Amino acid sequence: MFYWFMKTFVLGPVLKLLFRPWVKGLDNVPADGAAILASNHLSFSDSIFMPLTVPRPVVFLAKSEYFTGTGFKGRLTAAFFRLTNQLPMDRTGGAASAQSLNAGLDVLRNGSLLGIYPEGTRSPDGRLYRGKVGVARLALQARVPVIPVAMIGTDKVQPIGKRVPSIRRIGMIFGEPLDFSRYYGMADDRLIQRSVTDEIMYELMRLSGQEYVDEYAAVVKLRLAGKAIAGKALPGKAPEQFRPDDGPAGPGKV
Repeated sequence: MFYWFMKTFVLGPVLKLLFRPWVKGLDNVPADGAAILASNHLSFSDSIFMPLTVPRPVVFLAKSEYFTGTGFKGRLTAAFFRLTNQLPMDRTGGAASAQSLNAGLDVLRNGSLLGIYPEGTRSPDGRLYRGKVGVARLALQARVPVIPVAMIGTDKVQPIGKRVPSIRRIGMIFGEPLDFSRYYGMADDRLIQRSVTDEIMYELMRLSGQEYVDEYAAVVKLRLAGKAIAGKALPGKAPEQFRPDDGPAGPGKV
Protein backbone atom coordinates (compact mmCIF):
# COMPACT_ATOMS: atom_id res chain seq x y z
CA MET A 1 0.00 0.00 0.00
CA PHE A 2 2.82 2.41 0.84
CA TYR A 3 4.50 1.61 -2.50
CA TRP A 4 1.37 2.39 -4.52
CA PHE A 5 0.50 5.43 -2.41
CA MET A 6 3.94 7.00 -2.89
CA LYS A 7 4.00 6.14 -6.60
CA THR A 8 0.48 7.36 -7.37
CA PHE A 9 -0.04 10.34 -5.09
CA VAL A 10 3.28 11.58 -3.70
CA LEU A 11 6.61 10.90 -5.39
CA GLY A 12 5.20 9.91 -8.76
CA PRO A 13 3.38 13.14 -9.69
CA VAL A 14 6.09 15.39 -8.22
CA LEU A 15 9.03 13.68 -9.89
CA LYS A 16 7.26 13.40 -13.24
CA LEU A 17 6.48 17.11 -13.13
CA LEU A 18 10.02 18.15 -12.18
CA PHE A 19 12.15 15.74 -14.20
CA ARG A 20 9.81 15.02 -17.14
CA PRO A 21 11.20 11.51 -17.75
CA TRP A 22 11.06 10.21 -21.31
CA VAL A 23 10.67 6.49 -21.84
CA LYS A 24 11.21 4.15 -24.78
CA GLY A 25 10.37 0.47 -25.07
CA LEU A 26 8.15 0.18 -22.01
CA ASP A 27 6.05 -2.38 -23.89
CA ASN A 28 9.05 -4.74 -23.58
CA VAL A 29 8.21 -5.20 -19.90
CA PRO A 30 5.79 -8.16 -19.64
CA ALA A 31 2.30 -7.40 -18.36
CA ASP A 32 2.48 -10.46 -16.12
CA GLY A 33 4.92 -13.15 -15.13
CA ALA A 34 8.43 -12.98 -13.74
CA ALA A 35 11.31 -11.10 -15.36
CA ILE A 36 14.56 -9.40 -14.41
CA LEU A 37 15.05 -5.70 -15.11
CA ALA A 38 18.84 -5.37 -15.41
CA SER A 39 19.91 -1.73 -15.37
CA ASN A 40 23.05 0.32 -15.59
CA HIS A 41 23.67 2.25 -12.38
CA LEU A 42 24.52 5.93 -12.55
CA SER A 43 22.83 7.40 -9.50
CA PHE A 44 21.12 6.70 -6.20
CA SER A 45 17.94 7.96 -7.86
CA ASP A 46 17.89 5.13 -10.44
CA SER A 47 15.88 2.98 -8.02
CA ILE A 48 13.31 5.76 -7.72
CA PHE A 49 12.88 6.84 -11.33
CA MET A 50 12.64 3.42 -12.95
CA PRO A 51 9.75 2.02 -10.85
CA LEU A 52 7.76 5.20 -11.52
CA THR A 53 7.51 4.31 -15.19
CA VAL A 54 6.80 0.57 -14.88
CA PRO A 55 3.10 -0.20 -14.38
CA ARG A 56 3.89 -3.24 -12.21
CA PRO A 57 5.71 -3.18 -8.85
CA VAL A 58 9.47 -3.70 -9.11
CA VAL A 59 11.37 -5.32 -6.25
CA PHE A 60 14.99 -4.15 -6.19
CA LEU A 61 18.11 -5.73 -4.78
CA ALA A 62 19.76 -2.74 -3.08
CA LYS A 63 23.06 -2.64 -1.21
CA SER A 64 22.67 -3.76 2.39
CA GLU A 65 24.24 -0.55 3.75
CA TYR A 66 20.99 1.27 2.96
CA PHE A 67 19.23 -0.92 5.53
CA THR A 68 21.72 -0.60 8.38
CA GLY A 69 22.14 3.17 8.77
CA THR A 70 22.17 4.75 12.23
CA GLY A 71 20.64 7.95 13.50
CA PHE A 72 17.43 9.54 12.26
CA LYS A 73 18.51 9.73 8.61
CA GLY A 74 19.78 6.14 8.59
CA ARG A 75 16.59 4.75 10.09
CA LEU A 76 14.46 6.84 7.74
CA THR A 77 16.40 5.58 4.72
CA ALA A 78 16.11 1.98 5.88
CA ALA A 79 12.36 2.33 6.43
CA PHE A 80 11.90 3.90 2.99
CA PHE A 81 13.77 1.10 1.25
CA ARG A 82 11.83 -1.61 3.05
CA LEU A 83 8.48 0.03 2.37
CA THR A 84 9.25 0.48 -1.33
CA ASN A 85 9.82 -3.22 -2.06
CA GLN A 86 13.61 -3.26 -1.87
CA LEU A 87 15.68 -6.13 -0.53
CA PRO A 88 19.14 -5.87 1.07
CA MET A 89 21.93 -7.21 -1.15
CA ASP A 90 25.09 -8.29 0.65
CA ARG A 91 27.99 -7.57 -1.72
CA THR A 92 30.80 -9.17 0.29
CA GLY A 93 30.61 -12.37 -1.74
CA GLY A 94 30.40 -16.02 -0.72
CA ALA A 95 27.51 -17.34 1.35
CA ALA A 96 26.22 -13.88 2.29
CA SER A 97 25.79 -12.81 -1.33
CA ALA A 98 24.30 -16.18 -2.24
CA GLN A 99 21.68 -15.75 0.47
CA SER A 100 20.79 -12.31 -0.91
CA LEU A 101 20.41 -13.76 -4.40
CA ASN A 102 18.14 -16.47 -3.00
CA ALA A 103 15.81 -13.72 -1.78
CA GLY A 104 15.74 -12.38 -5.33
CA LEU A 105 15.07 -15.87 -6.63
CA ASP A 106 12.02 -16.12 -4.37
CA VAL A 107 10.70 -12.87 -5.89
CA LEU A 108 11.02 -14.30 -9.39
CA ARG A 109 9.46 -17.62 -8.46
CA ASN A 110 6.47 -15.68 -7.16
CA GLY A 111 6.00 -14.25 -10.65
CA SER A 112 7.19 -10.71 -9.87
CA LEU A 113 9.61 -8.24 -11.46
CA LEU A 114 13.09 -8.05 -9.95
CA GLY A 115 15.35 -5.05 -10.50
CA ILE A 116 19.10 -5.53 -10.28
CA TYR A 117 22.27 -3.61 -11.11
CA PRO A 118 24.76 -6.07 -12.62
CA GLU A 119 27.65 -3.63 -12.04
CA GLY A 120 27.09 -4.05 -8.30
CA THR A 121 27.66 -0.39 -7.52
CA ARG A 122 27.22 3.04 -9.08
CA SER A 123 29.57 3.98 -11.88
CA PRO A 124 32.32 6.28 -10.56
CA ASP A 125 32.63 8.21 -13.83
CA GLY A 126 29.58 7.61 -16.03
CA ARG A 127 31.10 4.68 -17.91
CA LEU A 128 29.64 1.15 -17.95
CA TYR A 129 31.62 -1.43 -16.01
CA ARG A 130 31.92 -5.21 -16.03
CA GLY A 131 28.84 -7.02 -14.73
CA LYS A 132 28.87 -9.48 -11.86
CA VAL A 133 27.48 -12.92 -12.63
CA GLY A 134 24.71 -12.90 -10.02
CA VAL A 135 22.23 -11.64 -12.62
CA ALA A 136 23.02 -14.64 -14.84
CA ARG A 137 22.57 -17.11 -11.99
CA LEU A 138 19.17 -15.63 -11.18
CA ALA A 139 18.00 -15.65 -14.80
CA LEU A 140 19.05 -19.25 -15.37
CA GLN A 141 17.83 -20.62 -12.05
CA ALA A 142 14.44 -18.91 -12.28
CA ARG A 143 14.28 -19.45 -16.07
CA VAL A 144 13.07 -15.93 -16.76
CA PRO A 145 13.85 -13.33 -19.44
CA VAL A 146 16.11 -10.37 -18.76
CA ILE A 147 15.02 -6.90 -19.87
CA PRO A 148 18.02 -4.54 -20.18
CA VAL A 149 17.24 -1.02 -18.94
CA ALA A 150 19.40 1.98 -19.79
CA MET A 151 19.12 4.94 -17.43
CA ILE A 152 19.99 8.19 -19.21
CA GLY A 153 21.16 11.36 -17.47
CA THR A 154 20.54 10.35 -13.84
CA ASP A 155 24.23 10.83 -13.08
CA LYS A 156 23.76 14.52 -13.92
CA VAL A 157 20.73 14.75 -11.63
CA GLN A 158 22.45 13.28 -8.59
CA PRO A 159 26.17 12.50 -8.92
CA ILE A 160 27.90 10.44 -6.25
CA GLY A 161 28.28 12.53 -3.11
CA LYS A 162 25.58 15.06 -4.00
CA ARG A 163 22.61 15.06 -1.64
CA VAL A 164 20.34 17.59 -3.31
CA PRO A 165 19.43 16.60 -6.90
CA SER A 166 19.59 18.99 -9.84
CA ILE A 167 16.39 19.49 -11.79
CA ARG A 168 16.89 18.27 -15.34
CA ARG A 169 15.25 15.83 -17.71
CA ILE A 170 16.16 12.13 -17.52
CA GLY A 171 15.33 9.15 -19.70
CA MET A 172 14.94 5.37 -19.72
CA ILE A 173 15.19 2.81 -22.51
CA PHE A 174 13.75 -0.67 -21.98
CA GLY A 175 15.36 -3.08 -24.40
CA GLU A 176 13.85 -6.22 -25.89
CA PRO A 177 13.77 -9.23 -23.53
CA LEU A 178 16.86 -11.42 -23.65
CA ASP A 179 16.08 -15.14 -23.82
CA PHE A 180 18.67 -17.45 -22.27
CA SER A 181 16.65 -20.67 -22.48
CA ARG A 182 19.50 -22.28 -24.43
CA TYR A 183 21.47 -22.27 -21.16
CA TYR A 184 18.78 -23.62 -18.83
CA GLY A 185 20.17 -26.40 -16.66
CA MET A 186 23.66 -24.86 -16.69
CA ALA A 187 23.19 -22.19 -14.02
CA ASP A 188 26.26 -23.35 -12.05
CA ASP A 189 28.65 -23.24 -14.99
CA ARG A 190 30.96 -20.24 -14.48
CA LEU A 191 31.69 -19.88 -18.19
CA ILE A 192 27.97 -19.82 -18.97
CA GLN A 193 27.36 -17.28 -16.19
CA ARG A 194 30.03 -15.01 -17.62
CA SER A 195 28.73 -15.40 -21.19
CA VAL A 196 25.17 -14.50 -20.14
CA THR A 197 26.34 -11.55 -18.05
CA ASP A 198 28.50 -10.20 -20.86
CA GLU A 199 25.57 -10.41 -23.27
CA ILE A 200 23.45 -8.39 -20.85
CA MET A 201 26.21 -5.79 -20.46
CA TYR A 202 26.62 -5.52 -24.22
CA GLU A 203 22.93 -4.67 -24.57
CA LEU A 204 23.20 -2.09 -21.81
CA MET A 205 26.19 -0.54 -23.58
CA ARG A 206 24.30 -0.47 -26.87
CA LEU A 207 21.16 1.08 -25.36
CA SER A 208 22.88 3.61 -23.11
CA GLY A 209 25.71 4.66 -25.43
CA GLN A 210 28.13 4.43 -22.51
CA GLU A 211 31.79 3.59 -22.93
CA TYR A 212 32.41 0.05 -21.66
CA VAL A 213 35.23 -0.79 -19.24
CA ASP A 214 36.11 -4.47 -18.76
CA GLU A 215 36.81 -4.02 -15.08
CA TYR A 216 34.69 -4.11 -11.93
CA ALA A 217 33.49 -0.69 -10.82
CA ALA A 218 34.14 -1.56 -7.18
CA VAL A 219 37.82 -2.20 -7.96
CA VAL A 220 38.09 1.15 -9.73
CA LYS A 221 36.53 2.90 -6.74
CA LEU A 222 39.04 1.27 -4.41
CA ARG A 223 41.89 2.31 -6.66
CA LEU A 224 40.63 5.89 -6.74
CA ALA A 225 40.29 5.84 -2.96
CA GLY A 226 43.87 4.54 -2.71
CA LYS A 227 45.13 7.41 -4.84
CA ALA A 228 43.25 9.88 -2.68
CA ILE A 229 44.85 8.43 0.43
CA ALA A 230 48.27 8.50 -1.21
CA GLY A 231 47.78 12.13 -2.15
CA LYS A 232 47.13 13.00 1.48
CA ALA A 233 50.13 11.11 2.85
CA LEU A 234 52.16 13.02 5.42
CA PRO A 235 55.58 14.36 4.33
CA GLY A 236 58.32 11.83 4.85
CA LYS A 237 55.92 8.88 4.98
CA ALA A 238 55.29 6.43 2.20
CA PRO A 239 51.71 6.55 0.87
CA GLU A 240 49.45 3.58 1.43
CA GLN A 241 49.80 1.12 -1.42
CA PHE A 242 46.78 -0.19 -3.28
CA ARG A 243 46.71 -3.72 -4.60
CA PRO A 244 44.48 -4.41 -7.63
CA ASP A 245 43.06 -7.51 -5.95
CA ASP A 246 41.92 -5.62 -2.84
CA GLY A 247 38.24 -5.48 -2.04
CA PRO A 248 35.17 -7.65 -2.44
CA ALA A 249 34.61 -7.45 -6.17
CA GLY A 250 36.82 -10.23 -7.48
CA PRO A 251 35.94 -12.75 -10.21
CA GLY A 252 34.62 -15.20 -7.64
CA LYS A 253 32.11 -12.75 -6.18
CA VAL A 254 28.46 -12.35 -7.14
